[in-house]
Amino acid sequence: MKYLLKFKHSDYSSQQAIILAGWTNQQESGKGKKKKQVFSPVISHWPKEIQTLFKGVATHQQFTGEMGQSLSMTDSRGRHIIAIGMGLRGKCTFEMLRKEGAKLYNALSSQAEKLSIDFDSFVIKNRRDDSLAMLLEGIGMAAYRFNKYKAKAKPPLLTTIYIDSFNPKITKANINSMANTLERTQMIVAAISMTRDLVNEVPNVLNSVTFAKKVDEDIKSLKKGVKVKILDKKGVIKEKMGLFLAVNAGSSHEPRLVHLSYTPKKVTKNTKHIVLVGKGLTFDAGGYSLKPSASMMNMKFDMAGAATVYGAFRAAVQLGVNAKVSCILGMTDNVISNQATLPDSIIKSRNGKTVEILNTDAEGRLVLADLLDYASDLRPDSIIDAATLTGAILVALGGEVCGLFGNNDKLNKQLLSSANSVSEYLWQLPVIDEFCDEIKSNIADLKNMGNSRFGGSGKAAAFLQQFVGNDIPWAHLDIAGIGDSQGHLPYCPKKGSSGLMVRTLVDYLDNV
Repeated sequence: MKYLLKFKHSDYSSQQAIILAGWTNQQESGKGKKKKQVFSPVISHWPKEIQTLFKGVATHQQFTGEMGQSLSMTDSRGRHIIAIGMGLRGKCTFEMLRKEGAKLYNALSSQAEKLSIDFDSFVIKNRRDDSLAMLLEGIGMAAYRFNKYKAKAKPPLLTTIYIDSFNPKITKANINSMANTLERTQMIVAAISMTRDLVNEVPNVLNSVTFAKKVDEDIKSLKKGVKVKILDKKGVIKEKMGLFLAVNAGSSHEPRLVHLSYTPKKVTKNTKHIVLVGKGLTFDAGGYSLKPSASMMNMKFDMAGAATVYGAFRAAVQLGVNAKVSCILGMTDNVISNQATLPDSIIKSRNGKTVEILNTDAEGRLVLADLLDYASDLRPDSIIDAATLTGAILVALGGEVCGLFGNNDKLNKQLLSSANSVSEYLWQLPVIDEFCDEIKSNIADLKNMGNSRFGGSGKAAAFLQQFVGNDIPWAHLDIAGIGDSQGHLPYCPKKGSSGLMVRTLVDYLDNV
């Protein structure tokens, strides 16, 4: 989809639909001093003909600009004009603006080839750039489709969106800033789309080898000088990643470890080094602790952690963040063969600790354990991992909230702040000493399960913590609940990958 910025023009002849925001305004209504909602249009810059028509239709249809209302009309030149009720302007949030952008796209993408958005009417809190970013994020995220396997996929009619501004005080600096905001937003939306594409890809196409190849080709296509290191099975063996290899033992596809490195143009003694780590299980059948067939549905999504941190890394590279960023992805599947790891096995990890494998379906933490130890050798300022790690996080937080665990209050607060700033739900949960005690084994250093199913997410995080280097701030995002879209957000698909947490990580990397 193409976006075009237009300033100080009034020729709508080439657009099929014109969109503006309608706001309510509270006024006193007599002796009781009760408040009533009165429509407050932002149309003074429009031709008189449209202003007169608009006010007349709004009055006739009792349009007050309340949230959920809409108004549609056609002028004498055949131009379609649509007003979207936004409620009280002072109470509108950027998340509401993002959602309205998505609703706008969902409602009109099959109705018009071109849309013209009267951007000035959508500005809130006098923050033009932020308002533009949120509106376009909603539109761009809602426009995502995964239909490559449909024989007759019908493309949306909408191809072009004009962002119109009639502000007489707009300056060249304002225009340049809006253009930069448009470019930045498109980069973030493209990263989210890449994450969704990877997660939605089918498991007979996306395996560890093809996953690594896709990431390699995509990051090199950006031509940003990212260093790429890919370890095959021999490389993983050389790194002594026993846990990673144990998960891969039953697979017909070799494991892959992808290590991406980005260095900003200007590096000083204050430049931070952040490592992102992602679990990339391209399909999880459970190994010999075999899942029931119904539970295998959507297990292609078990690599969403790797796809999420890659999407965030991709956006950070394009945006040119000031931090040094590494991205480490561990790719395999978890299936059965005569070579697959048996329950009750004891495996030696990369950091030397031995692990008793009580359940081969608790495999993601095994892969992450070796990856976290590998990441710790880089001695970064912080490590953040993302994984669809536990079903227990769904029980704790539902399908709308991501679980946060970590060993550093400052890092946790930074991530919570980033999530809040982009309106993604992140909730901190504890890693207590009792969880750490419960994962100790009688016959090995550790075991990959606790003694009961209760507190499963915290116990999994406690296991991961054993493989993070001393004094390195670390955070773990359990995205098992949110990686698969629940259909509750208009800018996420009803089914398939949500792409959530990419924006949180990008905001963190951009501000660290």
